[in-house]
Amino acid sequence: MTATPPPGTCIEVADVRKIYRTGRDTVEAVSGCSFTVERGEFVAILGPSGCGKSTLLMMCAGLESITSGSISIDGMPLVAPRPSIGIMFQDSTLLPWKTVIENVLFPIRIQRRPIGEYYHRARELLTLVGLSGFEDRKPHQLSGGMRQRVAICRALVSDPEFLLMDEPFSALDAITRDEMNEALLDIWDRYRKTGLFVTHSIREAVYLADRVLVMTRRPATIIEDLRVPFARPRDPSIGETKEFNEICGHLRGLIDHRATRAAA
Repeated sequence: MTATPPPGTCIEVADVRKIYRTGRDTVEAVSGCSFTVERGEFVAILGPSGCGKSTLLMMCAGLESITSGSISIDGMPLVAPRPSIGIMFQDSTLLPWKTVIENVLFPIRIQRRPIGEYYHRARELLTLVGLSGFEDRKPHQLSGGMRQRVAICRALVSDPEFLLMDEPFSALDAITRDEMNEALLDIWDRYRKTGLFVTHSIREAVYLADRVLVMTRRPATIIEDLRVPFARPRDPSIGETKEFNEICGHLRGLIDHRATRAAA
């Protein structure tokens, strides 16, 4: 059964900027980004490679400082990482000397929570992503897609309110990536977290998200906030529909137009 989260804005990003300074040089990575996320929403952040998407996500995770502006979670300023935020990175970042179940439970150990209370949830998550029976394997014994499934379980094992994902499937082959998208949708329909998902794949953003935020090239800002009209649960067949492809074409046109202007 899908959990129904309470309504209301829970993430607020207000006129956020990020400037990197190295010696005498300055690089403005993110410029004046503002948006909100409702509780239970899945919001994709879409844009060309190197545009500042990941920087924006890391600021929302409390792992990157903000030059100006503000980010609030449930009305409280975000100034550091919080246990209520689960994170997935581009690489699975599994500890090679630990087993699958140990990797999933690693955040519980770091947070000094009682491990025994989370074994059932860890095994439940592994079963949900098709990894039942792999609990005692090491990362080198798993495929890339399997390692990312472990990373999803690790991000969710502490039952965080928010799930932030930084292009978690970008290094996978096309078939495995499609499988991971379907696995993520299954997890989302079951647990209904509040999420931000960074990607440079237009089709992935439209297939997964409730809303798509489109970013320009650096210095990045948001130029479109598009609500995806497809109901959940979603079937992969929506990717063949006219409406789906029209939305993808619209988003591609926005990105291509801005890229052409930036290069001119």
